[in-house]
Amino acid sequence: MLEICQLTKSYLTPSGRKYIFKNLNFSVPPDKNVALIGRNGAGKSTLMRLIGGADRADYGTITTDKSISWPVGLSGGFQGSLSGSENVKFVCRVNGCNRQAIRDKVEYVREFSELGDWFQEPVKTYSSGMRSRLAFGLSMAFDFDYFLIDEVMSVGDAQFKEKCSAVFNDKLRKSKIILVTHSMSDVRKFCDLVVLIQDGTATTFIDVEEGIRAYKA
Repeated sequence: MLEICQLTKSYLTPSGRKYIFKNLNFSVPPDKNVALIGRNGAGKSTLMRLIGGADRADYGTITTDKSISWPVGLSGGFQGSLSGSENVKFVCRVNGCNRQAIRDKVEYVREFSELGDWFQEPVKTYSSGMRSRLAFGLSMAFDFDYFLIDEVMSVGDAQFKEKCSAVFNDKLRKSKIILVTHSMSDVRKFCDLVVLIQDGTATTFIDVEEGIRAYKA
């Protein structure tokens, strides 16, 4: 179960305080793949950051007994002066991994990302594609009850995309997703519940097609 209660989030802008949500309320039943959909600027990505703990609400609560990932493939949080390997170790320590788990995950990401010697070089020297490979491999090195996904991932060349798709589909056998997307085909493919974000409110649809129709209305 994931429950959002009285969630309020705002940002201070030059023209005054802008509210993304005011007293947002909704709940997600267990064992559902969730699509967060809405127009540009509706607050979908903000809500994802709040759910993942990357941002803090003004007030209100997000309650769950499930483990939730950071946004899959997010590369903006890497420390540029550290190598790919060192960044992986840092994330492992933050997540409470023991020494053996750290070694296992570093090896997994090294092999999965196919960065070769670059894995030991500072991330600030990486291309955007290399950072994406590192970020996706790091996300897949962990197991979560829910994976947060801001658009379905598209990483690297055709062969690497196929590799990403295979490991991601394997994760879906054991985990659920919360997907932010504008692609209704992805909603139909991956999700069995829709949360429509509009005008600072959230409407939940058990019927995916009904949610899509409401989004397009």
